[in-house]
Amino acid sequence: MCEFCVQHGEGKKWYLDARNYARDLLSDVRRRKMITDFFSKPGGVSDDAAQLEKLSKLPPVVRRAISSAATRKMKKQHFGQVLPIEDVERIFGFVNFIARVPCICRHSLLGKEARYCYGISLDPSSGLEEVLGETDNSFISGPDSPATERLTREEALEAFAEHEKEGLCHTVWTFMTPFIGGICNCDRADCMAMRSTVVHDVKVMFRAEYVASANPDICTGCRSCMRGCQFGALGYSATNKKVVVDQLACYGCGVCRSMCRSGALSLVPRSEAPAVASVW
Repeated sequence: MCEFCVQHGEGKKWYLDARNYARDLLSDVRRRKMITDFFSKPGGVSDDAAQLEKLSKLPPVVRRAISSAATRKMKKQHFGQVLPIEDVERIFGFVNFIARVPCICRHSLLGKEARYCYGISLDPSSGLEEVLGETDNSFISGPDSPATERLTREEALEAFAEHEKEGLCHTVWTFMTPFIGGICNCDRADCMAMRSTVVHDVKVMFRAEYVASANPDICTGCRSCMRGCQFGALGYSATNKKVVVDQLACYGCGVCRSMCRSGALSLVPRSEAPAVASVW
């Protein structure tokens, strides 16, 4: 069980607790300002990227101290956790508002509008949409273009299935913890959070409640799954001609399953894998 489930989920998956999506959390003035600032100032992502490059050049002791402090701060403000598409579907089952919004990371790093992020809320009239409406989103696609594109549950799930085929990892995000305001689709090349976590070891994105497992009796050794793993957690045994999972590196996103042609890959609860039960 991850620390967030203990702190914000009463021992259950914290992101499946409807209270963490409640409108009364969104009414907090500081939280509203945090969200409007986040979407109004995309240049901050570029600044963060520059800071990470500087951090990588510092002595290891200094780097670890700064990384730990940054992680503690992000746990309180804006962190993400990986989740498989089954849990995305569970979340979509109880929220009443889903809207596709432009990805801040991709706009800042690539200069392109890519709608891989989804705002979610319990409120069908959506206080979240109101807050996003207060932002200066002219950087997205012009001041007259809507920041949000409302979707039905069915449309959203169809979109997520397509994102998974692209090899993107689903992640749920807080805006001043424990309020959950969005689900994103990330990759190492274009996602600042994943780059920070996986490349620079500044953790702002945490592992899923699951971990991947490979069935050697079914695996054909085609290695299609390896091309879709964002975390480098899949290897290949030249002797056995089979794919193997490095569970210490696995974040449990489950994307590898959609790449597997034979159905040899599955997800198991992290708590049932002793070697990684406490690795988040």
